[in-house]
Amino acid sequence: MGRHIGDFISPQDIASLNDKIRRALENPEEVQTLRVRARRRDGSTIDVEAVGRRLRDPSDPPCVVFNWRDISERVQFYDRLRERLESENAYLQEEVRAASGAGTILGRSAGVHRVLEQIEMVAPTDATVLILGETGVGKELVARAIHERSLRRDRPLVKINCTAIPLELFESEFFGHIKGAFSGALRDRIGRFQLADGGTLFLDEIGELPLAMQPKLLRVLQDGEFEPVGIDRTRRVDVRIIAATNRDLKSLVHARRFREDLYYRLSVFPIEVPPLRERTDDIPSLAKHFLDAACKRFSRAGLHLTASQLRQLQNYDWPGNVRELQNVLERAVIGSRLGSLRLEIPGNTESRSSRPATIRSSSREEAEVMSDKEMNRRMRENIVAALKRSGGRIYGPGGAAELLGIRPSTLTTRVKKLGLKPD
Repeated sequence: MGRHIGDFISPQDIASLNDKIRRALENPEEVQTLRVRARRRDGSTIDVEAVGRRLRDPSDPPCVVFNWRDISERVQFYDRLRERLESENAYLQEEVRAASGAGTILGRSAGVHRVLEQIEMVAPTDATVLILGETGVGKELVARAIHERSLRRDRPLVKINCTAIPLELFESEFFGHIKGAFSGALRDRIGRFQLADGGTLFLDEIGELPLAMQPKLLRVLQDGEFEPVGIDRTRRVDVRIIAATNRDLKSLVHARRFREDLYYRLSVFPIEVPPLRERTDDIPSLAKHFLDAACKRFSRAGLHLTASQLRQLQNYDWPGNVRELQNVLERAVIGSRLGSLRLEIPGNTESRSSRPATIRSSSREEAEVMSDKEMNRRMRENIVAALKRSGGRIYGPGGAAELLGIRPSTLTTRVKKLGLKPD
């Protein structure tokens, strides 16, 4: 082009180039490298790497020749890789903290034995798994067990809780976005699918996935392709999907709130985790495990469960399942005094066999009729009880909405209507 290099690089880079030329003249056998930002003919800037050395042929004056190469794609690749590793590292640290209390699947009941057999059967494959069960039975623990026994165990297990994502952020959370894609997108962000590339993606509470997001999820399951928000470039991922729900997906399909094709794509290998009331023989071992963990966590020693307390635990119905059992034991350890374990179990803990049978009338005329005021009073009491048990939390695992089996937005509306304060 017959133009000086100073027309294309900054004065700071000119100084660095002059330094490299000086070194090349002083050390003819040494290769000099330099990375700069250069301006192209159209005014755009690119990342450039310059590699040069002094010519071997004698010349007067001595000559140093540099070859310049556009390395923009390489720089972008490493920038994306660094961003992914930073995101993955932050996510894994968060998962380590969240899973600090997690362990192996405990129990020797027939139901647990069946679940363990299914885990061993499906884990080595890449089949999509749908974990079914009530709130608190340990569906995430099953998902972790499948991942840890799979060929993907050296890659991350990434979790998405579909109840904890605002409706307008679902696509960004799943697929990521670029800076400026929407209001508040101040930087590029990698989505959970890309973060889980090569590993496993655990979609918890899949029954709460908005209908508008379901076709996009189906496309990734079928083709492994998606586009981040704000960009048309298609990206491919290799991800194994494990989904979980406490909802009856078939009824949601019939109600047209869940796509039938997505349901069949997810339920390739269903695993049903039994509720705690159906595995009462496992309660003693579970209770001891949670008691020992709580004693260690809260620095308490010398606490143990009596035979009477174990009977109380086995006679309770456990609507909150294993998670509720853990909470009861932790609460007992916190409230213990002078080496005595104070166990408080909500509800009636009489033996099932000793409870009087309830006579249910088949006649609608004999059914109890409540006034609207009484219905509201009972609903208020039920919501207050759920908020107390969840520590005032509405959203997320163990939150009041999950305990009540309703959407968090529905509970928030009822709380406001009843004039309650979650705290």
